[in-house]
Amino acid sequence: MNISKSEITKETPLKPSRRSLPCLAQTCSYPKSLSQSTSLFQSMESDSQAPTSMTLISADKTEQVNAEEDKKDSMLKCSFADISDFCLALGKDKNYKDESEHTTYDRSRLINDFVIKDKSEFKTKFSKNDMNYIASSGPVFKDGKKRIDYILVYRKTNIQYDRRNTFEKNLRAEGLMLEKEPAIASPDIMFIKIHIPWDTLCKYAERLNIRMPFRKKSYYTDRRSKSMGRVQSYFRRIKNWIAQNPMVLDKSAFPDLGESDCYTGPFSRARIHHFIINNKDTFFSNATRSRIVYHMLERTKYENGISKVGIRKLINNGSYIAAFPPHEGAYKSNQPIKTHGPQNNRHLLYERWARWGMWYKHQPLDLIRLYFGEKIGLYFAWLGWYTGMLIPAAAVGLCVFFYGLLTMNKSQVSQEICKATEVFMCPLCDKNCSLQRLNESCIYAKVTYLFDNGGTVFFAIFMAIWATVFLEFWKRRRSILTYTWDLIEWEEEEETLRPQFEAKYYKMEIVNPITGKPEPHQPSSDKVSRLLVSVSGIFFMISLVITAVFGVVVYRLVVMEQFASFKWNFIKQHWQFATSAAAVCINFIIIMLLNLAYEKIAYYLTNLEYPRTESEWENSFALKMFLFQFVNLNSSIFYIAFFLGRFVGHPGKYNKLFDRWRLEECHPSGCLIDLCLQMGVIMFLKQIWNNFMELGYPLIQNWWSRHKIKRGIQDASISQWENDWNLQPMNIHGLMDEYLEMVLQFGFTTIFVAAFPLAPLLALLNNIIEIRLDAYKFVTQWRRPLPARATDIGIWLGILEGIGILAVITNAFVIAITSDYIPRFVYEYKYGPCANHVKQNENCLTGYVNNSLSFFNLSELGMGKSGYCRYRDYRGPPWSSKPYEFTLQYWHILAARLAFIIVFEHLVFGIKSFIAYLIPDVPKGLYDRIRREKYLVQEMMYEAELEHLQQQRRKSGQPVHHEWP
Repeated sequence: MNISKSEITKETPLKPSRRSLPCLAQTCSYPKSLSQSTSLFQSMESDSQAPTSMTLISADKTEQVNAEEDKKDSMLKCSFADISDFCLALGKDKNYKDESEHTTYDRSRLINDFVIKDKSEFKTKFSKNDMNYIASSGPVFKDGKKRIDYILVYRKTNIQYDRRNTFEKNLRAEGLMLEKEPAIASPDIMFIKIHIPWDTLCKYAERLNIRMPFRKKSYYTDRRSKSMGRVQSYFRRIKNWIAQNPMVLDKSAFPDLGESDCYTGPFSRARIHHFIINNKDTFFSNATRSRIVYHMLERTKYENGISKVGIRKLINNGSYIAAFPPHEGAYKSNQPIKTHGPQNNRHLLYERWARWGMWYKHQPLDLIRLYFGEKIGLYFAWLGWYTGMLIPAAAVGLCVFFYGLLTMNKSQVSQEICKATEVFMCPLCDKNCSLQRLNESCIYAKVTYLFDNGGTVFFAIFMAIWATVFLEFWKRRRSILTYTWDLIEWEEEEETLRPQFEAKYYKMEIVNPITGKPEPHQPSSDKVSRLLVSVSGIFFMISLVITAVFGVVVYRLVVMEQFASFKWNFIKQHWQFATSAAAVCINFIIIMLLNLAYEKIAYYLTNLEYPRTESEWENSFALKMFLFQFVNLNSSIFYIAFFLGRFVGHPGKYNKLFDRWRLEECHPSGCLIDLCLQMGVIMFLKQIWNNFMELGYPLIQNWWSRHKIKRGIQDASISQWENDWNLQPMNIHGLMDEYLEMVLQFGFTTIFVAAFPLAPLLALLNNIIEIRLDAYKFVTQWRRPLPARATDIGIWLGILEGIGILAVITNAFVIAITSDYIPRFVYEYKYGPCANHVKQNENCLTGYVNNSLSFFNLSELGMGKSGYCRYRDYRGPPWSSKPYEFTLQYWHILAARLAFIIVFEHLVFGIKSFIAYLIPDVPKGLYDRIRREKYLVQEMMYEAELEHLQQQRRKSGQPVHHEWP
């Protein structure tokens, strides 16, 4: 229901009672209702329609007229402001400072009806300070008035015109306005421009419980906050003396959004006069309008039948080829933004966010949220927070690496290996391998020390604590964003059923215990059976990954014999490195190929489950994709970390795969170098490939689309929606790929960080590029995605917490099993020269290398060689009573490893739990403010009901009470 100005002026203004005083604590006088300010505007409008009176006034009265115009002008500006702004027209103390003085609202359409003394000055000031004015610009219908909220695209040659006609007819019946226009560059393409009128917009806004601003916030203060205000003002003066942080964005370049300064409530047409409606065209943002139109498109039938509904099905069957909201304009301008201002929000985002020159600046999250919606805004907020938290992790990891680099030549283990010229290692393969001097592993021993030194344990503990701090402080950051963006109560109000779920289970309904309304219901037996099929598919794909890893292991066993007898001398000398490098590259190719199959299978299994809501579908699909790709990426790393070289046996009695291929051993300097190589190569290549697919591939496709346009047609003559059509659509899975990439990177950064301390640094460098790359992609290379709402990052938060727990366990096992930290520790305090404190001044690790190598009699190999060779293990020598049996030192080391795992896990988990307890998810001040505002909103709703009751009593002639009777 649309209420005209004349109808509003007849309403009686709301007189505040003492119950509404908390909301008006900072105002100098009690505000009137919006209806009175509307009547004021109407009187000003009637006065302005007498231009002849202006010419008949004598010269001596010019100053009086100007004064009256100034008064009217100021009253006009006050009339359509919020309730607290109305105090300015009634007279307020000049020394009083209120938040409402810094808030501007859109009056671009209304102000054109009146005479302004200095239009150029007003326009310049207005275009720089009012975001809604910029947001109002965008593509419109041919009449130049109706804004285009959505675009549908189809081919004229497509024969499914009956479905399209029915669908478009039903859209018009729902209240939408449609206009067709052929493409300029491609005659076969037809665009359908959709505009949602005000009445339809209000109807669906009320149906979807969209929260809209209805009153200016009035912040309360107490004695403590007043005293803190003095302290804050003192520090603010000091801060002004300090040079501005170059990373902070210039706020003067971003108009004041001002949306978080108003209380909001579910929109209601019956109480439309209570909402702050300065301009019908900008009251609902572009994102809200597009979201409402998409809601209608998804629930409109195109044929008879329950399941014949929704734009997505029409796109799948070829009736339409695309559906998207249009961009607001070009992202580039021939005129500089500093002197002429932004042309539109897209232009502003490009200049202040998406350009590569802004890589060191903070992100304009409020503007991102306004243009792309809360869901994408939360993604970039999380990505920025994650990138910022990587800075201390990268710094500590770099310090650990440099510590190893500076002390590498002083390491006792490296010195002993480099000086062991007379120590011969047993052959690492059966046929083509020969005896190898231990000092030939000198370089590998030094490189291993870079990642396996005294700082490794400290860094593993630090990263486990860092992961907890990162997640806990992100929860606080998320709570602040959800409050600022008015998402506190959104999830319970607006979560709707998926059309596919409604069409599948429309015959089975139950009453929703929350809404009390009947809705489709999926029987438990059907749900369990579908979940069993889905889980079976997941296990099948995981087993396929394990099979692929097993194939790579077999490849390593077969190829190492060939590389050991290779013709090239370099490969022959470094055949172990060549085997590992080739296996890593092959494994990466297998990973990328399997990812293509995983996405399709995960999509099919998720649709097979028929999730109830869109968020349930996204969470289910994201979990499957994470499980697939996590196992795919990390299975080979887990093999190298915990299985490589663990079950090989000993010389003369090696274990063989299928009684044919001897199992692979670690390098004489240890297995950690293989783990570092595997992680470094996969992480580096994966990031390069992802960056190319995210930006390079869309750039090539968009270039080809522009190339196909006729040469005689210039871009300037092509409409905005046609330019958008030539861009690439956003991934069908939305932000899933973006989150998945970052979550897998988080796993690389935390799970095996004890073996690769440079992982946080690589992640930081990649994310600095990733933020601007994603921004550039969203602003310039992709069609505008549907502005969706969300309160958090969904299931990814739970996955991140699970990765944090897994990281503690894996790092404990890496330090205890993969590295030589525990064997060195046991030797230092049990078997070394410092065991009994006999030799005070000698290095406690002296003789460690000789102690860690066992003897084997070469004559037992039957190769015609005599003497002894050495191998990495703790077994008895050939001359002992129990040759080649595990020694007592082996069992001591095994017990120490198990004890370290238990102590490390309990210590780190205790610290993590204590930190999580100390850091609340919601800041105390924000928690109190939310409770306070809920109370004030209840009071305001009380006043609204009281006003309604007073009107009814006046109509019936009954006495009017200012409180409830």
